Amino acid sequence: METFKSIRARAVKRQGGEKELASRLMKPKSAAALKKVPDDRWLAAMTKAVFQAGFSWKVIDTKWPGFEEAFDHFDPHRVAFYSGDDLGRLVSDKRIVRNGAKIKATVENARFVTDLIKEYGSAGAFFAASKPENYIDLLATLKKRASRLSGGSAQFFLRFQGVDGFILSPSVVAALVKAGVVDKAPTSQKALRAAQDAFNKWQKESGCSLTEISRVLAMSIDA
Repeated sequence: METFKSIRARAVKRQGGEKELASRLMKPKSAAALKKVPDDRWLAAMTKAVFQAGFSWKVIDTKWPGFEEAFDHFDPHRVAFYSGDDLGRLVSDKRIVRNGAKIKATVENARFVTDLIKEYGSAGAFFAASKPENYIDLLATLKKRASRLSGGSAQFFLRFQGVDGFILSPSVVAALVKAGVVDKAPTSQKALRAAQDAFNKWQKESGCSLTEISRVLAMSIDA
């Protein structure tokens, strides 16, 4: 397997220097910072990730104030108890993207968040307790317990919230293939474990977060 030092050197060359590469990296939030994120912001981020999937991100961003109003500012305790009438109201609400399945997913994710509050004290406490070395287990939990949060949707949700992990974008997958970790986009548990193991080894080698490693891998492929 290729070393992270070699991958980073290629990224530095492609991006025009160490300074340019460093300026494009981002660090994850600390556990303490994640724990402070209010429950409504976790539900809001889940909802944005779900609605952005397969849709124009720009449109979702433009409509986002309307989403906040329509969904009671994503108060999980209120949204979790939305009735059929509420769903009917939202399907006709022009302030949001009127996708019935994704609206229903928001209600289901509100229930997921309220479950986390019961189990951990807050959604932030749950995500703060997650371990980067077991990132794929967190993805598996979201796929099982949340609604429409799997694959890229879950990965982008976690990245934007500051949870340390990787995004299996086409460029990252290409870098993993080049490094000899996988031979195609990892979807099976075996392939995902191989990717996780590689990221863990590169983390030990470099001392970087998985978030930073993921970005370096992407930039080692993209010009």
